[in-house]
Amino acid sequence: MSPQKPHQADSPTKLGQSIPYDRFLDCVHCGLCTASCPTYVETGNENDGPRGRIYLMRAVVDGRLELTTAVRGHLDSCLDCRSCETACPSGVQYGRLLEPFRVEMQNQQPALQPNSPESKTTHGHPDWFHRWILFGLFPSRKRMTWALRPARWMQTLRLDKALNALGLTKLLPQRLQRMQAQLPRLRAPLPELPEFLPAKGPKRAKVALFIGCVADAMFRHVHWATARVLQENGCDVVVPRQQACCGAIHYHNGAALPAVNLMQQNISAFQDPSLDAIIVNVAGCGSMLKDYAHISEELQPSHDHAADSPQTDVRNFCARVRDVHEFLSDLGPVAPKGHIKARVAYQDACHLQHAQKIRQQPRNLLQLIPELQLKPINEPELCCGAAGSYNLTQPDMADRLGRRKLNCLLEVNPDLIVSGNAGCSMQIQAHLQQQGRNILVLHPMELLDLSYRQLPVNSLR
Repeated sequence: MSPQKPHQADSPTKLGQSIPYDRFLDCVHCGLCTASCPTYVETGNENDGPRGRIYLMRAVVDGRLELTTAVRGHLDSCLDCRSCETACPSGVQYGRLLEPFRVEMQNQQPALQPNSPESKTTHGHPDWFHRWILFGLFPSRKRMTWALRPARWMQTLRLDKALNALGLTKLLPQRLQRMQAQLPRLRAPLPELPEFLPAKGPKRAKVALFIGCVADAMFRHVHWATARVLQENGCDVVVPRQQACCGAIHYHNGAALPAVNLMQQNISAFQDPSLDAIIVNVAGCGSMLKDYAHISEELQPSHDHAADSPQTDVRNFCARVRDVHEFLSDLGPVAPKGHIKARVAYQDACHLQHAQKIRQQPRNLLQLIPELQLKPINEPELCCGAAGSYNLTQPDMADRLGRRKLNCLLEVNPDLIVSGNAGCSMQIQAHLQQQGRNILVLHPMELLDLSYRQLPVNSLR
């Protein structure tokens, strides 16, 4: 029989109803997770570690602790990097505690007046930043593409540097200043990927490519490289036009209903039964897509929309989602022939190594490239501070972790830095710019693509 949660006293805040109580009890408070937690390593505060946060959530569920601003602050400061899950000997499903708890925290928020002081806070969703930027702009490929056009022109004309030098960017709201500072050097826009790209050589598989939202608007070149690599490995590649944002931006910020709607749209877009796999090249998106079945089960009691997609369809969808490194490693990659003589520092994306348990496959693929030297770095398990929208909503901690990660990467004196996640790439590039370092940050698929096409790395500059 599953443990019963204690009776909760009458309170305006009754949280944790969607979380099986025995998940809290899986944590035996051994503390082995703390050394792997980025925020605990930085602050040394028990409440900023996984063990402390589980204790706080359980105390709120039990009615022993009010959900105060301080408690919220400790929970909101978590990156949800899932490093603690890798370290935990008891198999605590920390992400499946924190994420639904955050959704319930958001659902408990009272309706806020648009001009009230509370509506301007991070906690009082939707504030202007969440409503117009995180939820309105980022999840839309079309809006993001339009928004980036003036940014590309400003970078081309070096107006961005002039505005920074004159201090005019300081006139922007703080979070928009942050966005401007985090913007990487944008490459020339590429055309949209076609709906079908044929395999080269004998056909080995038929796959669909998930292109997402921000990733397609800012890193479409990575999608093109990924498609070409898949073609070189005998894959027909389809790119469904009906696909949408994975929903992670909404879900990780407590907005469950839009996340469910996006989930349904993607399940419908990738229903083709002839697909061998749904390929993802962004770690955060892949983790979210693979978790659709769990999220659907978790939200179904409170969101009837989840019932519109039969659970079997959700499970079938999840079973076919594969990270591109994972898929190629299992398929058996065709060895590339082009030489890339470079020292490479590989940065593990948290939602690849911790959430998806994919760590060795990207390294194995990179080591297929002739003359490439892959250098191990210190603290590979710690988050770089990007964590989706975390580096916009929690800038101080994100910067501390960004500097820490960059120091570890630079210790090996790399010619190139490689990461399998768009958010990580942006975070690392921003900190390289701050230090005046001119080092390319690439996706593993970009290097493989160059090697297959036998092109030099300088062709990307």
